Formats: sequence, structure tokens, C-alpha cells
Amino acid sequence: MISFANQDCDFILKRKTEVKTWIRTILIEEGGKPGELAYIFCSDAYLLGLNLKYLKHKTLTDIITFDYSEKGRISGDIFISIDRVRENALKYSKSFEEELGRVMAHGALHLSGYEDKTAEQESGMRMLEEKYLPAFPNLK
Repeated sequence: MISFANQDCDFILKRKTEVKTWIRTILIEEGGKPGELAYIFCSDAYLLGLNLKYLKHKTLTDIITFDYSEKGRISGDIFISIDRVRENALKYSKSFEEELGRVMAHGALHLSGYEDKTAEQESGMRMLEEKYLPAFPNLK
């Protein structure tokens, strides 16, 4: 089951049913079986608190993914800072919807086993984001 929630922000995701189908497609095409997956949209302050508490990082980020996958079922919590998505959209001259889709795909790809710690891994992750982004329902 894929769910969406808010924590410390008032963002409301549009076209939820279609977005769930899109996320399932990413997970399945990358060889996984969708399990319990929660996307939690939050503020910079909330995500910074998680970053400090769990990762010991004192930096703002757009996404933190907690992987709870077991026995081939992809499960996890994906926290997305709506503040960062908005700022990055401006920074990279993208629409808010495109940047949101990119970050949501990024989380699903992390849970599918992809990393972005090296330049090569990051490049591969970007290519996969670009592959899935055109089908993001909020861009249609």
C-alpha cells in the first residue's frame, strides 16, 4: 500500500491514485514488489530535525528515505521537504511539479536498491529519474 501524509506543512498532493500507480510502476519495473510505502511531505525544519537525529547531518536536504524492505517487498518511509522542492525548482529552472516528481522517483529508486554516493551512481540515478519523470501524473 502506498500512502501520502503531511507533517509540518500544508501541501496537498494532486491525483493521488494516479501517482500511486506511477510509483508502483517504478518499483515493479526496477524488479521489486511494492509493500508498505509512505511519502511524508514536510517542512525544511522537520526534515532537518530527522537529518540531525538519524543521520547526524547538519544540512538541509530535499529527501530522506528510510528503507524497511523485507523478503523482496519494498517498504519504507520517504520524507520530502516541500520547501526544498520549491527552492530547487527555482534554482534549476524547473516547475514545482517536475521537481516534485523527480524527488518522488528518487525515493522509490533508493528503495529499489539504487545509491547516489559516487558520481557514477548519481549519474545512473539521474538517468532513471529522467526515464520515469515524463509519466508523473502531475505533469500531464
